[in-house]
Amino acid sequence: MRPRHPRRRGLGTATAALVALCVGQTLTALPATAATAAAPAPSSPASAVTAAEDQAARAIAGSLTDSTWRARVRAATLAADEVDVSALAARAGGPGLRTALADADRRIATAKGLDGKVAPLLRLRLGDDSMRAALDDGGTPWVAAATQDESADTVTAYDSRGRTHTLDARKAPEHPVYVVDIDSATALAAGLDVLSGELARYGVRSTAQDAATGEAPAAHGKATAGGNAAASTGTLAATGGFWTTRITAVALSDDKEPWIKGDAEIYTLVTGFGQDGKVRVDPVDMPYLDSEGVTYRPNQILVNWSSYKYDLADAVMMEEDGSTNYRDLAKAIATVLLTIADQGAYIPLVNAVLDAVPDDWWTDDPDYVDSWYTLARSDNGTRYGAAGNGWMTLEPYYVSAL
Repeated sequence: MRPRHPRRRGLGTATAALVALCVGQTLTALPATAATAAAPAPSSPASAVTAAEDQAARAIAGSLTDSTWRARVRAATLAADEVDVSALAARAGGPGLRTALADADRRIATAKGLDGKVAPLLRLRLGDDSMRAALDDGGTPWVAAATQDESADTVTAYDSRGRTHTLDARKAPEHPVYVVDIDSATALAAGLDVLSGELARYGVRSTAQDAATGEAPAAHGKATAGGNAAASTGTLAATGGFWTTRITAVALSDDKEPWIKGDAEIYTLVTGFGQDGKVRVDPVDMPYLDSEGVTYRPNQILVNWSSYKYDLADAVMMEEDGSTNYRDLAKAIATVLLTIADQGAYIPLVNAVLDAVPDDWWTDDPDYVDSWYTLARSDNGTRYGAAGNGWMTLEPYYVSAL
């Protein structure tokens, strides 16, 4: 699921104007290099992930000359949507394959800023259900790496003799093909932990930091006609509760994709001003959002209003894919957001978040899905994203204390 919406130019001007009007918050929480210059573009994480997956694809293809191993892989891929190929190789694969897969996994974790914080990510799956019959017939499949570029017209696959085969990216071949990809759900879960931790290190609060410090949410007053609320400075009383915004339905637009692509993992960055008047970012994992054109009804809490000073917040929906380096993302967002100070009235932060994302991330396969400006605590109905790619039906939901 990778809807292609090119980055809208001109956002930088809007953000620059906001910064010029709102300067006044210190940047001492950031390292000097981050506070004095724009965050550098990541060192091509998408290319690094693709190269590691390609390395794994070559190694797996070569290993399929062993008929016993080939049969094990065939049985595993027919029995599950995707297979932890590193674990399978640890049980039955040769030492050369195990070494190659371990090295590829390390390179992927490093490229995504997840060093030492995630289990092996490599997964193997059958490219398309139409290939099951051919795989059952006992032929030796080819192996390809999942491309990070949705606009690609062709895909390169390897056979067990090391030869390459150029395949149509839009039409699944008749010959069975295994696809090497990453476990995006696991990568996203680990990545959001890294993102929250890095944001906290730079001085940007989030729900994860609130939980780590044991701070209870503040009780939130009733909304006024103007949409703001008088926030209590006390902690949540035992008999109290807090207001949230809950997603009752959500969908993204349909977008035809190459057969080689798997499901994406979606997350949303909710941004606004915390009770202390400083910008905060709350990452929200949306693991159920697998396919375009499907309406999901998660009843998921999107915004906890007790964490925010105003009854307004913004939401930027992103996707996890091979190009996401969570340490770079945290640094880039913090560099921009920490220059925006509370001026006593709500300031939309969507443009600031989008401008923080390095330009390289908008090439070929953008991580950006859609955004929602000025979500209000009183919102009760369907809100369409600014990019026209998604919609959410929202409702106020009160969470009572135990």
